[in-house]
Amino acid sequence: MDHGEMIVFSGNANRPLAEAVAAALHVELGDADVSRFSDGEVHVEINESVRGADCFIIQPTCPPADAHLMELLVMIDALRRGSAGRIVAVLPYYGYARQDRKVRGREPITAKLVANLITAAGADRVLAMDLHADQIQGFFDLPVDHLPARRIIADYLISEGYCGESTVIVSPDVGGVNDARIVADECDAGLVIIAKRRRVANQVEAIEVIGEVEGKRAILIDDMVDTAGTICLGAELLMARGAAEVCCAATHAVLSGPAIQRLRDSAFTRAIFTDTIPLTAHNRLEKMTILTVADLFADAIDRIHCDESVSLCLARRPARQRRMF
Repeated sequence: MDHGEMIVFSGNANRPLAEAVAAALHVELGDADVSRFSDGEVHVEINESVRGADCFIIQPTCPPADAHLMELLVMIDALRRGSAGRIVAVLPYYGYARQDRKVRGREPITAKLVANLITAAGADRVLAMDLHADQIQGFFDLPVDHLPARRIIADYLISEGYCGESTVIVSPDVGGVNDARIVADECDAGLVIIAKRRRVANQVEAIEVIGEVEGKRAILIDDMVDTAGTICLGAELLMARGAAEVCCAATHAVLSGPAIQRLRDSAFTRAIFTDTIPLTAHNRLEKMTILTVADLFADAIDRIHCDESVSLCLARRPARQRRMF
């Protein structure tokens, strides 16, 4: 099927990432102005024809989530009313994902609510990275392509020598075991699990470390770091169990509240994140390493545009090709 010209647009949430994706695709970003009226309402102007075009909007709904989500919805509506052939919402970070089920009575399911809003605005497809829970894909009544960042993280760990018997990959909770196991397999490393209990939102009491960490280099793997309470507590536990070194690696650097101070004071020698969420100078530490996801998104966008399999850009490579040292 011919979807017409490919046009990549960006909101204000993470323009550097959008520019990097466009550069990898060898295209210019679409001509769009995303601004505000004097009362704060979102104002969008699409300054080029999109009739029949394949339009991709790169817009993570990172903090301030409400503002960036509204920009995304208004941009989708503007493209739909401009007769775009297909509209793909590219969400490097999907905000409101943590409320994906009812734990207690009278709680919202915001992950579903946001999916409904994106669908109602007129998106035809969603491309996302490391959703907080895999089942969120089913909240959309339209196709969803889900990209994991673990290949990018695993390749970096291998290039830095964090692999083999001297390394363990640690899941900070039972829910993250599958992703940690995949990274452990990529790095030929051991697997460790931290069992924990969450009393209230953003407050965690870690309970037990399952696996051997003494004398090992431990890499804590998670999908996001928000206040950094969970992951820093995990680092303390691992060091108390005799770990030789502790690093953390996460896809989304939300880093709200006391996160930066906690990471600065933590036992981590390295904190590895991707650029799905932009980091300001205030949120950067010397121990941080930022990995780009631009090439992976560019590959996925190109495959969607050409009606090719997105899963092919995620294919695992033989171990001898993955090692970079």
